[in-house]
Amino acid sequence: MASNGLSGVEKKVAFSLASVFGLRMMGLFMIMPVFALYGQHLEGFSPLWVGIAIGAYGLTQAVLQIPMGMLSDKYGRKPIILAGLVLFAIGSVIAATSDHIYGVVLGRAIQGMGAIAAAVLALAADLTRDEQRTKVMAVIGVCIGFSFALSLLVGPVVTQMVGLTGLFYLTALFAVLGMLIVQFFVPNPVTQAPKGDTVATPSKLKKLLFNPQLFRLDAGIFILHLVLTAVFVALPLDLVDAGLAKEKHWMLYFPAFVGAFFLMVPLIIIGVKRNNSKTMFQLSLLIMMLALATMGVFADSIWVLSIAVLLFFTGFNYLEASLPSLIAKFCPVGEKGSAMGVYSTSQFLGAFCGGMLGGGAYQYLGASGVFFAALALMVIWLILSIGMEQPVLLKSYTLEANIQDKAHAQGMATELSQLSGVAEAIVVLEENVAYLKVDDKFNLSEARAVLGSVN
Repeated sequence: MASNGLSGVEKKVAFSLASVFGLRMMGLFMIMPVFALYGQHLEGFSPLWVGIAIGAYGLTQAVLQIPMGMLSDKYGRKPIILAGLVLFAIGSVIAATSDHIYGVVLGRAIQGMGAIAAAVLALAADLTRDEQRTKVMAVIGVCIGFSFALSLLVGPVVTQMVGLTGLFYLTALFAVLGMLIVQFFVPNPVTQAPKGDTVATPSKLKKLLFNPQLFRLDAGIFILHLVLTAVFVALPLDLVDAGLAKEKHWMLYFPAFVGAFFLMVPLIIIGVKRNNSKTMFQLSLLIMMLALATMGVFADSIWVLSIAVLLFFTGFNYLEASLPSLIAKFCPVGEKGSAMGVYSTSQFLGAFCGGMLGGGAYQYLGASGVFFAALALMVIWLILSIGMEQPVLLKSYTLEANIQDKAHAQGMATELSQLSGVAEAIVVLEENVAYLKVDDKFNLSEARAVLGSVN
């Protein structure tokens, strides 16, 4: 009988890979609250190039995210992850040694070329049992959120002490630490999880792009990270203009992020208990819109800006946490890897476009122009969300199947779909797996019996 908890190996996998993910994300995020303030000595400095430098990683991440995942299928997870971390370290050193903002942009773009997210998640899937995989992914997800919050604290403090050069060298050190963790602490996989669960399949991407429910979510994560990046081009400069010294910005960011986390919890609880996550989703959009409007109107009041930042992170945290789970609920069975590939590409492309929009809008319209442009995009997202369906509370299973031929697979799929609690079933001959979406009436032992007994 399978254990209800994580095994020792699975705990090691969860925390080691979460550490790798967290170190890398901190390296990307620490620059956001400080670059507009501490990069003014660079040749070629301008608000537009500040935005490009902050968001440059997003373009290369968006382009290479899916290919890097596919390469990890061909050449192995660890070699691709290690290669990505090497690229991240190289980009960090280039940015650290540059006296020109163009060099920082180049370094940030090379950092983004180390697009290891798909390979890391695929490795986590390879090393965990299906019934425990969700817990491992949740640990990694929490670590990503924590790394973002910590970057708002560490970024300003480190930059005040050692400058931008020291900050970029620290990100290079994070990459080296990540390589050591992957090499010496992450177990070596002996099997690969089914492709439908992990990396993108090119033939499925077009269909997923035009799935109306997934399109709303992909457009949403694009707008969310566009707005986040754009806001952090303008907000640090705006806070200085409002009277908050740059070395004290962490005293606003970090408490606001932590406070927003606690304010987000009731939204999650209400959404789950009353099964009205769509309403909570739209409420979070409205909270972010209120925050952006407040930033735009009261740009010179530090106390009002502080409240606006708290509201902004409350909405952001809820949306950032809920969007991946909604992708999993709405994606067709057996296509989670491809759906998440499109989602991640949209996310990173949004970060790049946010840097461009934030820098351009600040240069020509000022901070308020950035906040109102971001508000307009949030209005578009709210309109798109009107057609979003209320997600059905289903669980996903990926089960090994002893399949003889195509007819055998079709017979399995038919019998599985007739079991109590099974909403959707697909059996893939090439992968020897069955993908299921089920409700609370589902009996796992019945499904296992089918997968081992159909003739």
